[in-house]
Amino acid sequence: MSAGAGTVPTAAAAHVRWATLRRTTKLRRARIGLAIVSVLTLLVIVGPWIAPYSSSEFVGAPFTLPSGSAWLGTDGLGRDVLSRFLSGGRSVLAMSLLAAVSGVGAGAFIGLFAAHAGGLVDGLLMRLNDVLLAFPQIIFTLLVLTCFGPHTWLIALTVGMTHAPRTALVIRAAAVQVAERDFVKAAEAAGESRARIIFAELLPNVSSPLLVEFGLRLTYSIGLVAAVSFLGFGLQPPAADWGLMINENRIGITTQPWAVVVPVAAIGLLTIGVNFVTDAIARSTIGIDREGEQ
Repeated sequence: MSAGAGTVPTAAAAHVRWATLRRTTKLRRARIGLAIVSVLTLLVIVGPWIAPYSSSEFVGAPFTLPSGSAWLGTDGLGRDVLSRFLSGGRSVLAMSLLAAVSGVGAGAFIGLFAAHAGGLVDGLLMRLNDVLLAFPQIIFTLLVLTCFGPHTWLIALTVGMTHAPRTALVIRAAAVQVAERDFVKAAEAAGESRARIIFAELLPNVSSPLLVEFGLRLTYSIGLVAAVSFLGFGLQPPAADWGLMINENRIGITTQPWAVVVPVAAIGLLTIGVNFVTDAIARSTIGIDREGEQ
């Protein structure tokens, strides 16, 4: 990078990121959210090793209430609810993370490219983006899975594809302002490549809204991935999956509610935890922006 073209702005962007992180960790909602997400993530990781039974093992009669041999009772086929719950979180979390990373990554690149290119290229990309935004996420996801089958990687990729247009819109709006700054113009005058300008000049200066967007998309991914499994288009029996558990045991909710309540509570808490952290990052970013204006 040429001297003066981006050294100072890049350092300032790094300072803003650290300031955002410090302010975020001081907020109560961020600590609560991190605690919830950390506990559930740890439970998801170690769950299959501490489960008392195999996720597909029959341990009693269907819809048996909690007992000493099955602490959360059994499901509709007589399998241990606790064991299936401990083994069923990995799929939800893994697919949600993959969907958020792929969707936000693709959307961020499109938004940054459009903001820097400007003109006709920017207009065409944003109009195409508007067309993609017209498709409801759940309907598009179900359509793809109906055509190609409920593969784990396809679920994550399809959900990520539905996030990309929304992320592109947000990041493009943030990057347009940065693209007009003097240090970007200086980098262009120095002959820097478009890729270097996008990743070295624009990207560091939109990192705060990008973090907020990632948190939002991860929240939506958790709910959408679970919904797909609940509707029968996700992982198939006898796989252990929180969304699938809700679908399999909803008919016995009045008889043995734990088979439904536990995965619903886990999905809800995970969503709330991520949302708390995302909201804290957004609040910290707004606070830093206001300080910079004073």
